[in-house]
Amino acid sequence: MTDPLELLAVAKRAAAAGAAVLSQRSTSGTAGDGLDTTNKGEAGDWVTAFDVAAENAVREAITAERGKDSITGEEHGTTRPDQPSGYRWSIDPLDGTTNFIRNIVYYATSVAVADSDGVWLAGVVHAPALGRVYSAARGHGAWLETAGETTRLAGPVPGRTGLILATGFSYDPATRADQSAGLAELMDGFADVRRLGSAALDLCLVADGTFDAYGERGLNEHDFSAGALIAEEAGCWVRRPRLESPLDGGPSTEDRLAAWMCAGALELSGKFPL
Repeated sequence: MTDPLELLAVAKRAAAAGAAVLSQRSTSGTAGDGLDTTNKGEAGDWVTAFDVAAENAVREAITAERGKDSITGEEHGTTRPDQPSGYRWSIDPLDGTTNFIRNIVYYATSVAVADSDGVWLAGVVHAPALGRVYSAARGHGAWLETAGETTRLAGPVPGRTGLILATGFSYDPATRADQSAGLAELMDGFADVRRLGSAALDLCLVADGTFDAYGERGLNEHDFSAGALIAEEAGCWVRRPRLESPLDGGPSTEDRLAAWMCAGALELSGKFPL
């Protein structure tokens, strides 16, 4: 078995390659100008030329070092080598595409790797506009690198008042209406709510204690694969959706929209629907 720290080193280099592509985005001019945007089919579910280029860069970095590993990604789907190693990488080259288009700084490249049993071993969320790199290797804690400093993450402060919940809303109108109707009940015990538009960063902000909890329905695996491990290694309570693996075709839309991704302080583990 490969050491999770070795896998983390590859994940960092791959995420940095994707983030470097995102960093080429001009912040001048009209939001979205020159990004070659297209819509994936649901209102607001955008993809840009940067999504595709960033995933290409991430895949190239992984393949250069781990040519026998399988890769699943948001833009290019599944790639299996002829003799797979059993390790699989999950890539979201640009989590927070709408933010990216609108010059909102909450977006990132997310890269994670799991073993043949589906156990997540290493993950990185690299947010170039924030100057932050969140990372974790199983059994080795979660870390934040920013401004030349590295800090170990320990999750939300236990027992504090003024709790903040992070969440998100589906592009699917019916699911969004259901989420909106249940928001008041979900917020019971919380003082306020935030919606940043990047599940990967929401999970990292639980890991670093900015948010007290995060819960959202309808995510794809690549949205949470790295962030969930980072939150887990920071000592947070984490519940991942039980979804069919992309290697097996992935979940149905119905199953995905019904499934919750949740993370938070241990005392908040009972706040979210099962």
